Amino acid sequence: MILIVATIFGGLGIFLLAVSMITEGLKLAAGESLKRVLANSTRTPLRGVAFGALVTSLVRSSSAVTVATIGFVNAGLLNLTQSLGVVYGANIGTTTTGWLVAAVGLDFNIEVLALPMIGAGMVARLAGPSRRFGALGEAIAGFGLFFIGIEFLRQAFAGFADNIDVASIAPVGIAGLLLYVGAGFLMTLVTQSSGAAIAITLTAAGGGVLTLDAAAAMVIGTNIGTTSTAVLAVIGATANARRVAAAHVIFNILTGAVALLLLPALLWLVRVAEGALGIADAPAMALAGFHTVFNLLGVLLIWPFTARLAAFLETRFVSRIETLARPLFLDRTIIGAPALALEALLRELERATELARQAVAAAFGVGAANPVAAAEQRYGLSGLLDAIGTFIAQLEASRLDKEQAERLAVALRITNYLEDVSTLARGIVEQAGRVDAIRRSPTAQLIAEYEAATLAHVAHCDPSLTDYNADGLERSYLALRAGWHELKSRLLEAAIQRQIPLEPLNPALDALRGCLKIAEQMTKVAGRLATFRPSGPVDVTPPAAATDDEPDGDDQTPDSHSH
Repeated sequence: MILIVATIFGGLGIFLLAVSMITEGLKLAAGESLKRVLANSTRTPLRGVAFGALVTSLVRSSSAVTVATIGFVNAGLLNLTQSLGVVYGANIGTTTTGWLVAAVGLDFNIEVLALPMIGAGMVARLAGPSRRFGALGEAIAGFGLFFIGIEFLRQAFAGFADNIDVASIAPVGIAGLLLYVGAGFLMTLVTQSSGAAIAITLTAAGGGVLTLDAAAAMVIGTNIGTTSTAVLAVIGATANARRVAAAHVIFNILTGAVALLLLPALLWLVRVAEGALGIADAPAMALAGFHTVFNLLGVLLIWPFTARLAAFLETRFVSRIETLARPLFLDRTIIGAPALALEALLRELERATELARQAVAAAFGVGAANPVAAAEQRYGLSGLLDAIGTFIAQLEASRLDKEQAERLAVALRITNYLEDVSTLARGIVEQAGRVDAIRRSPTAQLIAEYEAATLAHVAHCDPSLTDYNADGLERSYLALRAGWHELKSRLLEAAIQRQIPLEPLNPALDALRGCLKIAEQMTKVAGRLATFRPSGPVDVTPPAAATDDEPDGDDQTPDSHSH
């Protein structure tokens, strides 16, 4: 009995090693071409299903394909609807494992096929002229080990059936079926390989350890258990990753529930097909057919609802970045009414400006604030500005009168200024450590006062404030500019006197120059917002003294001050 258990564990170990070699080998062999193939193979959901089935049948792991799909969604190579097709296809592709296991159970000498594959694959692995060729050899050797592992499992379970009657231990009826479903789920959870769990199940059934009904219930459990890898992979991941994992869970649970409800009918259908093909008394073949049939049935049932499922998931797992980046006032339906569209655009620009002020505040307080929250603020702002830019481009295609066209040009300038602010805020965060080294010098109080003055100025760059005054804002900016030159001179003098270290001096100066540039761009934003309203003068030509260069010249003032 000990020898049988050891053989089962050894066969399982060889199987898992084989799957790992196949997966990693084919991934390395594919290289960057996988991205190009992916783009061409998932243009429609049906192509995505075919692609997912093909790749899974090759790499022998639906979990690996699903996790890779999650990565592609995060990278922007796939949208959610495309990824659903790949997930469906992965479930179909994983059924090929059952057919390979069933094929091993037929009467032929497995060593005749497996051993040459291992030898040829390892020769290619060791002597391959390129990394890709060697990786392909590793995958071929993995297929050979795959068959060897299945053969060990088959032999072990054949002996196991002579010693223990598993059917007499488990309860009968629906309770027994649910127990076997749970056993299949746990096997997949432990091994993190539905292929391994299916191999154990089919070889156990072929060896007489399990009845056909019990083994079918375990196959259903392995199908549900394969979602565990995707769930574990998205812990702490992005919202899109969690949506793909949720789709995988929903699809597999739905498929498993339907298969369990229709279990007698599906097994009868498989037996009829076996009889028609002249195949008798082949439990592994029957289970492979059952696995394929209920996965195909699951795809057929959920296919008409794919778009609704994607729309439903889009409203779930919404991240803070997505919440910030989602426009609240812009809508394609109002593009045909330019007056309404411009009013909505004004409100969205005001919201984006407020997000910019918050991003600046978070950047200055990065030493005490949560860096993740500060990054989310910036990414959310960037996403919102992208959405505003898209809306502006769509509105430009409409028929606008002269005043409306001028206001749209103002809106475009505002988005450009806010993008600069977002970039500058990120630079301040990145240079925070260098500035901290300067803060410990005698000039620390000067730096703190300058940053506080900048924050106060940015807070007043809001035309909706009751005490907003364009002239006062211009004087505040000019005071900041004068303060910047004074601070720069003091820092250089302190460096000469070796009161502060020289190494972080230039990065610190760049960060402090970024403070002034933020003040300049936010001042421009306030001026442009004030002119954006239809009642205000719409002059999109900056005064002669204004430029968008770095704030190094004494005569430079923001281009909106004269409006």
